[in-house]
Amino acid sequence: MLTSDNKQNIVLIGMPGAGKSTVGVVLAKKLGFSFLDSDLVIQEREGKVLHDIISEKGLEGFLQVEEEANASLNVSRHVIATGGSVIYGVKAMEHLKQIGKVIYLQLPCEEIAERLGDLNQRGVALKEGQNLSSLYEERIPLYEKYADITISCEKKMLREIVAEIAQKFTGEILPES
Repeated sequence: MLTSDNKQNIVLIGMPGAGKSTVGVVLAKKLGFSFLDSDLVIQEREGKVLHDIISEKGLEGFLQVEEEANASLNVSRHVIATGGSVIYGVKAMEHLKQIGKVIYLQLPCEEIAERLGDLNQRGVALKEGQNLSSLYEERIPLYEKYADITISCEKKMLREIVAEIAQKFTGEILPES
């Protein structure tokens, strides 16, 4: 049960394109929670879109802004969709694990590549010369380290993923509608 350990939020982590925001909105509606997209919190704080923040502040500067924003979230009964690079911020991840259950939405690199367009336009935090495959390999151990629960999303419909997550928090099988 979600309330048994006072973790009143659900925190979604995973690669860009894994469906964190899409799953988050539907899951929040199903559970009667509010939805929060931490990328939008960052954009609102900075007054710029993610790729502009990365262009202006560089990767390290962006990661610092992202960590501060996520470490300062103070909400309850929310589904929080984080940016894919949130796992680089130790302080942020420790905070998110204190205020919620962290769920890793796992998807193979090939499926992520199919879903993503221009990585720079999406505001994906890439190091100089890094591609999607090397980014994926770098991040997977961190997603696995911080996840309380891992949900495989491969070849699953949105409603199946939402039902699987909701079931883990309510302790009962919910219909997939």
